[in-house]
Amino acid sequence: MSADSVKLLGNWASPSALRVKWTLKLKEIEYQYVEEDLSNKSPLLLQYNPVHKKIPVLVHDGKPVAESLIILEYIEETWKPNPILPEDPYERAQARFWAKFVDEKCLPSIMSAFTKKGEEKEKVAKEARENLKILESGLGGKQFFGGESIGFVDIAAGWIGLWARIVEEIAEVNLIDTETMPLLNAWFGRVLEFPILKECLPPQDILLEHSRGFHKILTTASS
Repeated sequence: MSADSVKLLGNWASPSALRVKWTLKLKEIEYQYVEEDLSNKSPLLLQYNPVHKKIPVLVHDGKPVAESLIILEYIEETWKPNPILPEDPYERAQARFWAKFVDEKCLPSIMSAFTKKGEEKEKVAKEARENLKILESGLGGKQFFGGESIGFVDIAAGWIGLWARIVEEIAEVNLIDTETMPLLNAWFGRVLEFPILKECLPPQDILLEHSRGFHKILTTASS
């Protein structure tokens, strides 16, 4: 398939866009990448996502699909080789459950730990650790959530291993406790070192400096 028929509107620092990049890479789909400046949204982004005006947006044959987990499922249903969701209906439902848990529980608590101060910060950091411990229970003793290979939940949650460490450094909190969640910590390492996924990661030093600036803006605005 020509890269001209598949286009991804994203931002280099966005975990949501990273999910889509990972999926496209794993499925060996050629695509055109369009970098979006989130402080000055392009006419293209406003055209393809007029409701939420957010990235990522996948454009396939001129038709836009928004929201990262929905995009992942669209890719899975459209391009069958190298599946990221299991065939078994129950296992597919479980994968969707954990991916939704990441977005509804893990992500909000990690972001709150990034923006809050004092006692509130410690409270949400504790909540984030509890959520990550619950996520670890879904991994069990497997190499990946997908079993022996990268799957839907690995893509949905793997980015946390990089971004949470950055939050820890900037906000001075403990999120990924290596003693109480050793399985999850080891899994983050496997996901982020997986060659196809690793090549899509933003440079950590640049991401760290970008996040410091973002943190300053957020904490200043809330004070």
